[in-house]
Amino acid sequence: MTKLNRRKFIKRGILASIGLILLDSLWFEKYVIDWNYFDISKSKKDKIKIIQISDLHFDKLRYFHKSIANKINSIKPDLIFITGDSVDKTEKIDSLNEFLQLIDNSIKKYAITGNWEYWGKVDLTKLKNTYSKNNCELLINENRTISIKNREISIIGIDDLVGGNANFGKAVENLKHTETNIVLSHCPEYRDTITREKESVNINLVLSGHTHGGQITFLGIVPFKPQGSGKYLKGWYRESEPKMYISKGIGTSILPIRFGARAEMVEMEI
Repeated sequence: MTKLNRRKFIKRGILASIGLILLDSLWFEKYVIDWNYFDISKSKKDKIKIIQISDLHFDKLRYFHKSIANKINSIKPDLIFITGDSVDKTEKIDSLNEFLQLIDNSIKKYAITGNWEYWGKVDLTKLKNTYSKNNCELLINENRTISIKNREISIIGIDDLVGGNANFGKAVENLKHTETNIVLSHCPEYRDTITREKESVNINLVLSGHTHGGQITFLGIVPFKPQGSGKYLKGWYRESEPKMYISKGIGTSILPIRFGARAEMVEMEI
């Protein structure tokens, strides 16, 4: 058996480490989805189960998309919220449609825009029609009130802060007063505006994405956060109302890698 000298040992160790980092950033953190569950309900009765899908940056239908759809169908949520950056080119809408068709059509879905729908000059009419075919409404500074499990819930969809024209005042026009109000806002920085402008509107939850959890982080250090992130990065922010959850999302932007920011799906009971 050949003995390794110190130099060869260190060299092989470095190469192995680089290999593991590449495997992690190019495959594991991108395609092995982290499913996070939270119960924020106030009582055990009439819980409503929601799924948040964010930042798909859809390119083409892949195996992990199919596994996401299968798991959603097994969970049987009451509502699905798609919080922006689903596609960055009009021609990608057909692939997004393939994915949406895999999800039980009876599940009501609501979607909003992200910055890439605007930066990529996506045909929003085609996107809206595609969502509609899959029992999904695209809300652009609009709200909807639905009755589910003996409860009324209002969903408020904000246009994107960076690429679009986010307008909370317009989004809550003719808002029906209900027990639960959920805001979908792609850019988490807009939470600060909501806090200033909500007045008597009781916002129970803000769901955001956009940041990808930093996408590439080193020992907790985030070299870059996209415009519209503000002071926020990922996970829960409950230090003040309204509470907000930021999903790390599914896809990637600019660079096709993730490091220290594993792709995420969110399941909640409210």
